[in-house]
Amino acid sequence: MTSSSPGKLKVLGISGSLRQKSFNSALLREAQALAPDAMEIVIFDIHTIPLYDGDVEAAGDPAPVRELKDAIRAADGVLWVTPEYNHSTSGVLKNTIDWASRGKDSPLVGKPVTFMGAGSSGGTARAQMHLENIFAETRSHSMSKPGVLVAFARRQFDDNLTLNNDDTKMAVRAHLEAFALWIQKINRK
Repeated sequence: MTSSSPGKLKVLGISGSLRQKSFNSALLREAQALAPDAMEIVIFDIHTIPLYDGDVEAAGDPAPVRELKDAIRAADGVLWVTPEYNHSTSGVLKNTIDWASRGKDSPLVGKPVTFMGAGSSGGTARAQMHLENIFAETRSHSMSKPGVLVAFARRQFDDNLTLNNDDTKMAVRAHLEAFALWIQKINRK
């Protein structure tokens, strides 16, 4: 993770897909480009996060997990972009959240979070509902509305994985603007 510009809200963006041509990773890159002027989204790659193992944790967090926790801690908020598999979020995203939530000093406690996702006919509605439940347990402050559920993702991205639907771009922008206000509200408490 690189440092953010001074005076801007620092948002950490995490895609829950490892696939090279992932619509969700493409959606995260689009969010990065569409972020309001007062926000900078820095993408964190989860490819090196190991499978959660309590024995490994007992020996100390592996370096990629320490980097993840430090990046979350340094961010004003976190944008989680989730695919939907079997009516839920991806295993790799859940694993990443599990690692981040561990320990007495979990960086997710009190952290403003939001989500979006690209999928088939229902977008990623069920995966996002599961994230709501997960982040209630981590004691994060999740914002789900106005929401971004990119349905029929294959139709909304071109061959270069560029979002080509202006309505969806406006929805992403509106969601990020609402998240900026959410972060400011939570951080005032």
